Amino acid sequence: MSTTSHNQPVAAETVNVRDLVDVQRGEISREIFINEQIHRQELENLFPRAWLFVGHESQVPNPGDFFSSWMGSDPVLLTRDDQGEIHVLLNSCRHRGMRVCRYDEGNTMKFTCPYHAWSYSIDGSLVAVPGDLHGVPHLKAAYSGRLEKEKWGLVRCPKVRSYKGLVFANWDAEAPEFDDYVGDFHWWLDNLADAFDGTEGGTEVFRGVHKWRIKSNWKFVSENFLGDTYHGASTHASVEAVGIGPGGKGKRRHGEQQNQGGFSKGRMKTSFRLGHGASDNLDYEIPYPTFAEDELTEYFRQAWDTRKQKLDREERPLGGRGPATLFPNMSFAAGFPRTILVAHPVSPTETEVWRWYLVDKSAPDFVRAWLRRYYMRYAGPAGMTEQDDMENWDYATESSRGVVARRFPYNYQQGLGEEQPSELDRAVHSNHAIAGEVNARAFYRRWAEVVDGLSWPELNKLAEIDERASGQRVGEADA
Repeated sequence: MSTTSHNQPVAAETVNVRDLVDVQRGEISREIFINEQIHRQELENLFPRAWLFVGHESQVPNPGDFFSSWMGSDPVLLTRDDQGEIHVLLNSCRHRGMRVCRYDEGNTMKFTCPYHAWSYSIDGSLVAVPGDLHGVPHLKAAYSGRLEKEKWGLVRCPKVRSYKGLVFANWDAEAPEFDDYVGDFHWWLDNLADAFDGTEGGTEVFRGVHKWRIKSNWKFVSENFLGDTYHGASTHASVEAVGIGPGGKGKRRHGEQQNQGGFSKGRMKTSFRLGHGASDNLDYEIPYPTFAEDELTEYFRQAWDTRKQKLDREERPLGGRGPATLFPNMSFAAGFPRTILVAHPVSPTETEVWRWYLVDKSAPDFVRAWLRRYYMRYAGPAGMTEQDDMENWDYATESSRGVVARRFPYNYQQGLGEEQPSELDRAVHSNHAIAGEVNARAFYRRWAEVVDGLSWPELNKLAEIDERASGQRVGEADA
């Protein structure tokens, strides 16, 4: 194990990444964004143990439907069997590793490897369990009939959870259950998955997923959405000038009024000890936008009224629409736009970005049509707001690779030691709506603990309390 100094380049050996993340001083080494060895440790210790977003149930509505996705460095298939159950299978033949499916989506009863034609059942009708090995060419001649097919099925992910249609999976059988992993951050997921009128799980995704690659480390993406509201005024000034939001020219891109936006009172960021973060808080509730088109304004006004009445009866908060990030790499917004982003790591300096776009199942055609156009001009590879962000992430990665640049850490000192208590479990708020890097510090602290390969009992012990909520400085609880 190396004892690398926090400002120095590190050798290509196992790195103790907690030495590179100093949350007490608010300094983080650039190495964690560019170092190949640290990237390999992430693939080994983080992504196979974290709950990752795989896809949406509406992408596989029928028996035999499948959707190709990724979990860290591994290709997977999200499938629905003939009993309606959801599965996540490793997309790699057990014989020589070829992908058994190279389509983005479709419907089939079996996957046949194109290399040597081993075939696997998707629905379980031909075998004991979906994903099991069904057919092997020349079985008798090649294996004298002794191949134990029941041992050579596609690798099944042991932990799969559909949360109101959002499908998550985890390779680690010892990992905490999904509800424990998420904690009180579920309020943000609820707002993402529920319809605009509050109907639980009342959303689906538009068909098709935007996929593109950027020359950036994946963590820049997660950090941006978990609470970096500091960049908005400078980075997105041109977008605001153009007027791509619901209200058109002169209105904000998210649709809120000027006195409701990032500078309004009442908005604070929310940071969880488990690494999740949101750029707002549950008490920050603002009505849906006023649109340039009257019929849209009326549709969403009715949806807001219905939702408010429902949630008031249930004594549920109305706020919590993000943007937000579920640790480590699922980012989303539950308002305008309402979309999911997953930052798939390709290398230390390259990321494949996937975006899903959500719409109410009950939405009429004119609402669907407007949302589709809004999403396209806002997010994705051609979206104006997304292009602003991508430029920052790409240049930040590139300019941090230099020999001299790597000697100097990034500054994460906004609001250091000024966290505000929260009613949520093991969470705090920022002391300012725009400034404040409390979310990023918590994200990287948890990231370092997991990437260093700590066991789940050790990780759970570290996250038993959030010392920030009691006014302690980070690290004081361990002293």
